[in-house]
Amino acid sequence: MKEICIPIPHFGEHQIAEVEVTVNGKKKKYNYRVESFPWGIEENETNMMESVSETQIKINHLRELLNQYDDSWEIVQIFTPNEHAKHIQVLFRQRQAEPVV
Repeated sequence: MKEICIPIPHFGEHQIAEVEVTVNGKKKKYNYRVESFPWGIEENETNMMESVSETQIKINHLRELLNQYDDSWEIVQIFTPNEHAKHIQVLFRQRQAEPVV
């Protein structure tokens, strides 16, 4: 098992949760962040809907935003938005520096 799900009450957007875990006597610390990104179609994109679905336009827009995101954070999960959502939430984990051996 590589992952453990830990519910964190009242964890809002743009906050960082620090999680410390001890495995086999060794402590590791992880940082997580939830960000919201726009989940909609801009006016200039509506003409593309004849050849590409609305969902595909939204996914492409999100992909562009994620490609520009800080490289020190990796994507853990992209949450499914509600049907009429204006934003989509993404969970990130801060990358760990590789230990020097």
